This record gives sequence, structure tokens and C-alpha cells, in this order.
Amino acid sequence: MSIFKRLTVTGMLFSLFTVNAIDAAEHHSGHGGMSGGGGGTASQCQKASLERFKPPHLAKVAPGSEFSFYAFNIDSPEQLSATVKKEPVELTAEFKEPYFLVKGRLPAHLTKTAARIDIKASAKSAHCEDEKGWLLIIE
Repeated sequence: MSIFKRLTVTGMLFSLFTVNAIDAAEHHSGHGGMSGGGGGTASQCQKASLERFKPPHLAKVAPGSEFSFYAFNIDSPEQLSATVKKEPVELTAEFKEPYFLVKGRLPAHLTKTAARIDIKASAKSAHCEDEKGWLLIIE
């Protein structure tokens, strides 16, 4: 076989190998068009989002004061939980499309202290959850 024919055959084999390797990498990365991979919409979620905390971070408040925040991309208020100084707090929620307006109260027995409100939005998948919090000064 002449050197020209060997180079042409080698080049064709290299091209075929490269195309197959790229195709295999796309298929195994989970970003392909198959619904069983990571690219299908059935396995995706919109990450929960917690925003607009009131009163704002480091605000001075009275014992037992109300606090509120918005929760986006959750199916129901049961996905939310709150603690103040690691003490569970009852929450109420009202759907305001496209978010829930969520309210709670600081424990009345907390006085002359700083307290962090910790909020968690749970979901079926861990990468779809959100946890946030903010600090208030209770007078």
C-alpha cells in the first residue's frame, strides 16, 4: 500500500474514532436528548428560592414580633420549616402567585438577645432545596 493510501485510511479511521468518542461522551454525560438521561424535563426541578426577609437582617425588634418572607418554586407550604435559636416556629402561608407569602412569630420568651431565623425549603431532590436565614436583634 502506498504511503498516500495509508495516510488516507489512517485519517478516515481517526475521524471515525473521534466522531464516535464525541457521540459516546455526549450520551454518557446525561445531556443527550434521551428522556432517561439528565436532559429530560421529568427529572429536572426548579430550585426553591427564599427571598425578601422582613424585618431585614440586623433589625431591632420586640419579643414575639412577626417575621415574613417569600417562598418561590415550592408545591406547598408543608415543604417549609423554620427555627429561631434552634427552636421550631409555626409558619402560616398564603399563595400569592407565583410565590407563597410566609409568616411566623419570634418566641415571646426571647428578650435582649440576637436570634437567627433559619428557614429550610425541602424537596424530593437535595439539589432543589434551599436554606437561608437572617439575624434579628430582640430588645
